[in-house]
Amino acid sequence: MEDIVNVLRKTRKGAMFIIEAPSGTGKSTVIKELMKRDSNLKFSVSVTTRAKREGEQEGVDYYYITDEQYNEHLKNNDFYEYVDSAYGSRYGTLRSEVDSFINIGQDVIFDMDWVGAQQMREKAPNEVVTIYLLPPSIKEVYRRLVSRGTDSPETIEKRMNLVVEKIKHWHEFDYIVVNVNIDETVAKIQRIISGERMKRVRQPGLPAFVDELMTEAKNLLGV
Repeated sequence: MEDIVNVLRKTRKGAMFIIEAPSGTGKSTVIKELMKRDSNLKFSVSVTTRAKREGEQEGVDYYYITDEQYNEHLKNNDFYEYVDSAYGSRYGTLRSEVDSFINIGQDVIFDMDWVGAQQMREKAPNEVVTIYLLPPSIKEVYRRLVSRGTDSPETIEKRMNLVVEKIKHWHEFDYIVVNVNIDETVAKIQRIISGERMKRVRQPGLPAFVDELMTEAKNLLGV
């Protein structure tokens, strides 16, 4: 019995945790904290056709590919999700990148908008878990954007309009967390992740384990 319990622990299938939030809600900070506290969480690195910027690293920030390589990936249905624009940079999440983690029981976390989340759910409905972060108030989002000191008033106004548009999609997500305090938000998402890991669909070793229980019951009790 101990052997099969050990096998059960090793054969859990990983999940895809997508976190979305309006600008200024603290999404990047939350994701960094989650990964710092959970070694089983891996971050999904996307491909892009744009040029590498100063300070960026291949395989850390993005995988940098040509338009020809991108088109080949599209042709072969290699993407879980993608943004295919002929007028600018193109981005995509490779199945091979994600599957290399989830097939060995590791979970993948994504910083992705609602459009990408929709594509992912269509292609991997049993693996995808979506989490939406809401701000405590619109005034707080505005305060955070202004306090960054990096954007002009015009840019901040555009960002605020995008915030409103993004919030309209909150109901498309599995879980909603209001990010008032970073530590509390991270703790709540950790509980979500813990619960999702225990779901039957993520434990392919369960049938064998239950069969072993039934065999043990039959031998011991004659039932």
